[in-house]
Amino acid sequence: MKKFFMVLTVMLLTLVVLTGCGYLFNPPEDANDGDDNENTQIKVVHNKGEFTLNKAAKKVVVFDMGALDTIDALGAEVELGVPTSSIPNSLSKYKNAKDMGTLFEPDLEAIFNFEPDVIIIGTRQQDYYEQLSEIAPTMFVDLRPEAFMEDFRNNTKNIASMLGLSNKAEEILNEIDAKIEDLKSMADNSDKKALILLTNDGNISVYGRGSRFGLIHDVLNIKTADSTIEASTHGQSASFEYIAQVNPDIIFVVDRTVVVGGTVNASDTLNNDLVKSTNAAKNNLIVYLDPDAWYLASGGLNTMAVMLNDVEKAFE
Repeated sequence: MKKFFMVLTVMLLTLVVLTGCGYLFNPPEDANDGDDNENTQIKVVHNKGEFTLNKAAKKVVVFDMGALDTIDALGAEVELGVPTSSIPNSLSKYKNAKDMGTLFEPDLEAIFNFEPDVIIIGTRQQDYYEQLSEIAPTMFVDLRPEAFMEDFRNNTKNIASMLGLSNKAEEILNEIDAKIEDLKSMADNSDKKALILLTNDGNISVYGRGSRFGLIHDVLNIKTADSTIEASTHGQSASFEYIAQVNPDIIFVVDRTVVVGGTVNASDTLNNDLVKSTNAAKNNLIVYLDPDAWYLASGGLNTMAVMLNDVEKAFE
């Protein structure tokens, strides 16, 4: 009997201690793996408006490929609806997701029937913003050339917050920031000047500061071979004679033909004596950029890492 009372006393003391700690069988809210509490209200502010979610999203429609890339990088466990005919090769795992129309024409009925918690769109779908907002809270993903990194970080943080994965996003963003600082240091310590080309089935456009590929000059501080290039969506038309005259030390190439189709790829386009006469060609510094990352899914967490690694090749 005496032994029984001793055991009972120990059990009661244990119960008091656990109760004093505030829980019996469930750990406190801050004892998880560091991800956001999905039951907390989530405010999202973007370049077309704002909205609030009452919990982390579990069903998401995504039309922007950079946003889809970020969702992939975060490892989010969500049900997705996407424009399946427009998925780049780097995100081919999502080609069997629910089809929501095309990049330029969302299927409003399919989206409505999918009953998403949130919809993410880019510039190609912005004319549908009001209609989509009537179906579900809709976030507009923007990547303005003059505010590329600001928009990139804001988009990433919004997406991560909506999915309850802000902590993981912060870790990746910190790694990206460190990589950017390394590349800026390389650029600052180099006198190499670069020219950015986009080839499209035999045609050539060049891009400089303030352009869709301005990350190279505006963020990473790589010197430009021609400071007079006009900033425009489709670039400035250029000739082989122009390239030879500018004579860049580095040529960064985006091959649009690879992602949209055509018969003449970039390497064939640039295979001529005028291009071969440049410092870039002579020093083997014609760098072919990943077209999925730079042209189709720019602004994603995975693709940003790919883009930075592409640029680093010019300084290895």
